[in-house]
Amino acid sequence: MEILVPLDDSEPAREALEFAAREHPDATIVAVHIIDPGTMAYGEGSVYAYDALLEAQQEQAAKLFEEAADLASAHDVTLETETTVGRAGREIVAFADERDVDRIVIGSHGRSGASRVLLGSVAEHVARRSPVPVTIVR
Repeated sequence: MEILVPLDDSEPAREALEFAAREHPDATIVAVHIIDPGTMAYGEGSVYAYDALLEAQQEQAAKLFEEAADLASAHDVTLETETTVGRAGREIVAFADERDVDRIVIGSHGRSGASRVLLGSVAEHVARRSPVPVTIVR
């Protein structure tokens, strides 16, 4: 069984990884970090510094994966890691479909009302469009 856990630098993502490791100890956990070029930087210089910004994001992903490896080791679960570039919700759903994972476990910030409407919800997007069952951890 393969469980996909999207990781960003947030507490809900860490809790989702912890949940997946605890609840599915025999599964292979695939941690994916999505680099969204639209949120890397704003301003005129960002177009020219794209490669440097992308490299910085990849370094951040490596740090996240180190933390994930420590957690996986503590729970004695198998962990694989992937980084991809694109819009988070779309990339998570596409990754789940292409990789043929069995479940997605995703953290949610638990926003409601206007903040959810204005900011959107990656977890909600994934839950609505996923080809596999989704567990949302809050």
